[in-house]
Amino acid sequence: MQEIVRAKKRKKFSFTPYLFIAPHVILFIIFFLIPMFYGIYASFTKWNLFTDPTFIGLDNYKTILTNTESTFYRQFWNGLKNTIIFVIICVPFQIIIPLFIALLLDKKPKGRNVFQGILYMPTLFSITSVTLTWLFIFNRSLGLFNNLFGTDINWYGEQPYAWMTIVITTLWWGIGGNLIIYVAALSGIDKSVLEAADLDGARGLKRFWYITIPAIKFPLAYTIIVSVIAQFNIYGQPLIITGGGPNESTYVLLMYIRNLAFGTGNSVAGMASAMATCLGLIIGIISIGQLILLRKRSD
Repeated sequence: MQEIVRAKKRKKFSFTPYLFIAPHVILFIIFFLIPMFYGIYASFTKWNLFTDPTFIGLDNYKTILTNTESTFYRQFWNGLKNTIIFVIICVPFQIIIPLFIALLLDKKPKGRNVFQGILYMPTLFSITSVTLTWLFIFNRSLGLFNNLFGTDINWYGEQPYAWMTIVITTLWWGIGGNLIIYVAALSGIDKSVLEAADLDGARGLKRFWYITIPAIKFPLAYTIIVSVIAQFNIYGQPLIITGGGPNESTYVLLMYIRNLAFGTGNSVAGMASAMATCLGLIIGIISIGQLILLRKRSD
């Protein structure tokens, strides 16, 4: 026993594990932590990207949160409202549709792998190529939809069609990621548990609610949180499809932030940083709240 203790004491400290994680840690610090903290600092300054930031305390936050006469106040709350509308509409479909498809694929139909690959393929494309494809499909004059069904809908210039176009594009682009997670989770459920449930008379919705959902609760929780975070960061789809119209009804918060910081000749980077910090706090609070609720339900 003493020899084992001495051997452990003589064991040299190894740098090998730290060498493996070092590149990831360094990149995380350079491309995430430093920009994040500097962005938070910039939110307390008056800064135009060219001159040195001037510290002004909470003035930026007071403007966007309480000064109803300010243009920045209107932009922040309109952008946040539109972003939340999109999240509320899109996220439930982004969870329910792939879960339903995964349940069908779990029955091992013919062509299962091919169908799964087709649904996953759009996630490999860039958001620009995806939105340009759907721009053509929903074009008022030349688009496939209007010509196929004989309609004359102005998909980009009227509501609720503008939101419908953005949501459909987003779902087609990102549904495959959640689908792969659900397919893997369902395949990991112990078949003996499902067979026992069948013998006890638990079938259909009852088996789905009391057996399937608890068995995949962790993958489900992961996809819900990731989907919420991803959709709060929506930018490319409304920018390319509607340009924020009609009447700024699809002008999401990240579009205002980008325009304030980089889109005009006179940058207002300090104000844009304050808006971005508020958005980050909202996303963090919602994500933590979801984790707490899911953990309470799992206990």
